[in-house]
Amino acid sequence: MPANKTGPSGKRKGRRARLLVFAVVLLLVAGFGYGTYWSLSTVRASFPETTGSVKLDGLSGPVQVKRDGHGIPQVYADTEEDLFRAQGFVQAQDRFWEMDVRRHMTAGRLSEMFGKGQVETDAFLRTMGWRKVAQQEYDHKLSPQTKKNLRSYSAGVNAYLKDHKGSDLSVEYAALGFTTDYTPQKWTPVDSVAWLKAMAWDLRGNMQDEIDRALMTSRLTPQQIEELYPQYPYDRNQPIVGGGAVNRATKEFDPEATAPRNAAAGTAGAEAARGARTQLSSLSRNLKDVPALLGPSGDGIGSNSWVVSGKHTATGKPLLANDPHLAPQMPSLWYQMGLHCRNVSASCRYDVSGYTFSGMPGVVIGHNKDIAWGFTNLGADVSDLYLEKVTSDGYLSDGRRRPFKVRRETIKVANGPDREITVRSTGNGPIVSDRNEELGKVGRQAPVRDAAPDRGSGYAVSLRWTALEPGRTMDAVFELNAAKDFDGFRAAARDFAVPSQNLIYADTRGHIGYQAPGRIPVRGKGNGRYPAPGWDSDYRWTGYVPQSAMPWEKDPKRGYVVTANQAVVDGRKYPYLLTEDWGYGARSQRINDLIQSKIKDSGKISTDDMQTIQQDSNSEIAELLTPLLLKIDVKDPYVREAQKLLEGWDYTQDPDSAAAAYFNAVWRNTLKLAFGNKLPKELRVEGQCLRVRPADDTGPAEDLNGNARLVRECGEREAESAQPDGGDRWYEVVRSILDDQDNTWWKTSGTVNNPGDRNRDELLAHAMKDARWELTAELGKDTDTWSWGRLHQLTLRNQTFGVEGPGFLQSVFNRGPWSLGGGQEAVNATGWNAAGGYDVVWVPSMRMVVNLGNLDKSRWINLTGASGHAYNAHYADQTDKWAKGELLPWAFSEEKVQKGTEDTLALTP
Repeated sequence: MPANKTGPSGKRKGRRARLLVFAVVLLLVAGFGYGTYWSLSTVRASFPETTGSVKLDGLSGPVQVKRDGHGIPQVYADTEEDLFRAQGFVQAQDRFWEMDVRRHMTAGRLSEMFGKGQVETDAFLRTMGWRKVAQQEYDHKLSPQTKKNLRSYSAGVNAYLKDHKGSDLSVEYAALGFTTDYTPQKWTPVDSVAWLKAMAWDLRGNMQDEIDRALMTSRLTPQQIEELYPQYPYDRNQPIVGGGAVNRATKEFDPEATAPRNAAAGTAGAEAARGARTQLSSLSRNLKDVPALLGPSGDGIGSNSWVVSGKHTATGKPLLANDPHLAPQMPSLWYQMGLHCRNVSASCRYDVSGYTFSGMPGVVIGHNKDIAWGFTNLGADVSDLYLEKVTSDGYLSDGRRRPFKVRRETIKVANGPDREITVRSTGNGPIVSDRNEELGKVGRQAPVRDAAPDRGSGYAVSLRWTALEPGRTMDAVFELNAAKDFDGFRAAARDFAVPSQNLIYADTRGHIGYQAPGRIPVRGKGNGRYPAPGWDSDYRWTGYVPQSAMPWEKDPKRGYVVTANQAVVDGRKYPYLLTEDWGYGARSQRINDLIQSKIKDSGKISTDDMQTIQQDSNSEIAELLTPLLLKIDVKDPYVREAQKLLEGWDYTQDPDSAAAAYFNAVWRNTLKLAFGNKLPKELRVEGQCLRVRPADDTGPAEDLNGNARLVRECGEREAESAQPDGGDRWYEVVRSILDDQDNTWWKTSGTVNNPGDRNRDELLAHAMKDARWELTAELGKDTDTWSWGRLHQLTLRNQTFGVEGPGFLQSVFNRGPWSLGGGQEAVNATGWNAAGGYDVVWVPSMRMVVNLGNLDKSRWINLTGASGHAYNAHYADQTDKWAKGELLPWAFSEEKVQKGTEDTLALTP
């Protein structure tokens, strides 16, 4: 039977695909030139074979790959070896370019593909040593069965590579071939394991907060900094686990126990942090160059998941929802897939479907025939920065000079000479600040007190991070895929070392539950809020929170579990420090409230209700501020016209809402006036300049003539990660001062002759005026034409040529824009950064609702599509539905899968 390489059957879809391919051919011919003719066959060469029969070396028996109308594959095999071999082959068909770029990123080898522009990024990644740690995990930590599965997966990828080169792999390789002679190497098991380090990096917890707090010391007092990081509102936004306590003797968590309140946590480390501002500024710039494949670092970034017991559902069995909030990219980070042993047994254990990562075997989030599970980021503080007193040959520890641990790395560069770097490590970890020219400038003027060594030429910065220690997270993935009950689920979670995630659970027998996993450090001194003094061993980690002590619960009396990056437990009563930088619970409490309201109104929650909750766009900060904004007496009729938009507004952020557009502009300008303009340049948006007092200036605010002593200072941070970002931490900051009309945060900069805003209402009036003029410039002067979606837009960008390639090439690989509803801390978390603008910078990267009463009635959607080939019919065929909040049917049983199958490929020995 001939192979189908155009996508799903159907004349209409086929014609559309042919037209798209033809247009792309013209673009490539016009754009690349070089006298090269890109034919239709060149562009289509990499499309996967989806029908017919293909021989796959190493199979012990036949394998079927069934694809539905969206190209989503379901794989059927008789052995685990064949199942994972086929998974590797199929993922390589659809996404090998993405897989190849990912493995080069995790190994610090991007320069081999893209040239000298990636050398600094590679050097930073080599310094952290992700690939080295992944190799140690494979060699010494992972189970024999996991290694076997990884080898089978790699063999499937390599079987595909054997018969596909250059443009046959992906059109990106054809484009890359104009500038380099790069050829992909064979896939290895460690390539798959290393991807877990990228996951862990983007979900690493509070490292950016740690840096930001230290950088703030140049302009803010310790008290002011703490005001910008308020305590979690436990009494208003309930934690995931409502109670429970750890038995001090057994170190076991008991969900039914009660615990006394702990002493309040301190803020040790703030003073030492002032000793490395220059270094941390440099480090912060380095961090932004590391590919943030899962999402920009900041408040509000995370995910939603919740599970409702059958006693509250229309089906009588649990319903489970999940939507991780990650960076929008093309193709989506997720890959939908089913892996099915034809006969599930001890020798072939898997019958599972869900979302996985290209380049990694198994399923990360989804369900098997017995259980379902979902993830959100726990946000545990699993990394610490240490100030190190260094010389050319060593570092100081407890008064003694100790030698560095040194290794040398060679970075190969496409079309250029190799680069050599030296990686130095202390007892705390690699010196990440070595990757910046400003190392010699560190700490020359910072006031370091107590037992700190003489600053001399400054301090270096090292990193300790749990992901730099070998673990068994890859084992946990396979254990989850095969788990049959809550005990098996918890056993799998114990091996999920990094990143630390909230895991929710449901099963077909009616149980629901939660488990907090992860390797979380116990500190000697300090609390992880600021960089710690590396020369004092009292600040080192003393161990890890016992897995038995990690919070969990099964079948809670309330009948549901909600996780949305809020506090896991009441930190005032839990004996271990998980973090002091939780999300602040705006989304989680909204989901709690919606579930409780639905139960009260009807008593039963349906699959449709779960989907509706995922689309909720209510703005908590709008509910808080809008009544105050409407009370302000606005004299200017032009601004008053905008103010009227807020009258009668229900605080929902639909894409066609003019009120949502105006309120979010007011919120953005309020934050800028009250806080943003007072932050140091390292936190403000790159290129935005202010006239401010010099940092650390302790002299009089004005000269003898009453004029402010100001200098021009420009921001240095990328827009998507600048501060104030407008997340729910800032909700709490504003809430804490809202009743204090004359709080100093409401006062803008001014002089005796020009006092500026002096109280809350004056600043809010100022923000309303600025927002009116800003939206006039963005959307026009007629408020009737305004809409939130015109401001709040999503563009999906290919992570390579779509970001830095020629303009015409970006237009070929990228898609969009889409006008979206939702917002920063809405349940429909289409995130934007208030300091940087209104563009969408993170999204619900997928959505799913699992029906444990009938798995075939579950629903799912991906951000883009199954294919990574820019001209394939499945490159972005789910995005329009995703943008509207729609979900696709999710078939699981072989009967239902067969009914929805459009293409079947036979893989034969």
